[in-house]
Amino acid sequence: MDPPLRAPLEIGFDYTRSLGPVLSQFMTALAQGRILAARAAGGRVHAPPFEYDPVTAEPPAELIEVQPTGTVLSWSWAPVPLAGQPLAHPFAWALIRLDGADTAMLHAVDAGSAAAMRTGMAVRARWAAERTGHIRDIACFEPGDEPGPVPGPAAGQEPASTEPVTMMTTPVRLSYEHTASPAETAYLHGLAQGRLLGQRCPVCAKVYLPPRGACPTCGVPTAEEVPLPETGTVTTFCVVNVPFTGQRVQPPYVAAQILIDGADIPIQHLVLGCEPAEVRMGLRVSAVWKPPEQWGTTAENIDHFRPTGEPDAPYQSYAHHL
Repeated sequence: MDPPLRAPLEIGFDYTRSLGPVLSQFMTALAQGRILAARAAGGRVHAPPFEYDPVTAEPPAELIEVQPTGTVLSWSWAPVPLAGQPLAHPFAWALIRLDGADTAMLHAVDAGSAAAMRTGMAVRARWAAERTGHIRDIACFEPGDEPGPVPGPAAGQEPASTEPVTMMTTPVRLSYEHTASPAETAYLHGLAQGRLLGQRCPVCAKVYLPPRGACPTCGVPTAEEVPLPETGTVTTFCVVNVPFTGQRVQPPYVAAQILIDGADIPIQHLVLGCEPAEVRMGLRVSAVWKPPEQWGTTAENIDHFRPTGEPDAPYQSYAHHL
């Protein structure tokens, strides 16, 4: 048996959200070097501000300013910072109750060492030199009981915009190492040889592509390897019209569920080689492989699927795969 394949993977996208009336004020104030909070119906001051009162469910009547200084309530040391975290050297994640607030906010504390961190420590905001209306306008907190300076624009630079901040974009990244199962490893090695390999359940006889190692219906191992052809049928599909970062095909194009002949579960892939309006349920398609010198142990060896020109498959042949 081949040893399992491993590969580093990264999932990433930029998350953009509309801030709404409360968080818009909060982020706009951060860009100005101020921190706003909301007073609840019971009198407690929440920093960051709530969008709806946790008791009455009403939006805050007004936002009030709290101090950029506060007290560490609890903390956890991060000895090896990860990419994208607030600081590139060891720091503490801490719950900080700002002066004038009754609740705590989570942020980074640059204390210098874990030995210097303690519960009850007085800290102050260290403001970013360039602020855009984001929680990272507070670069971190640092020891100190007096407010720190709020950097202004450098000589020759325009002052920060006073326009309300209404949108916020945050990059989201997840990096991890994926270890393929024995069944997936065999499937990926097959792709590296230009073959599609499924596995058959010994009980219900369903063929799974990619193989799963066990039948999800019967719960038994699917050890029998089944070579499959490169042709299949479009069951359902979506026309992609919206561009996004990293897109390698110019929209509009079609992402489809394709039932490979002899398989009992469809796979998702691109359908190219025709106009998107020509793609339909039942369309017969065939795999278009990249040049062999570009093959690896990856499903990207198949560049896309294209119409074969055959008559459409009868609806009954794929109806239960919709």
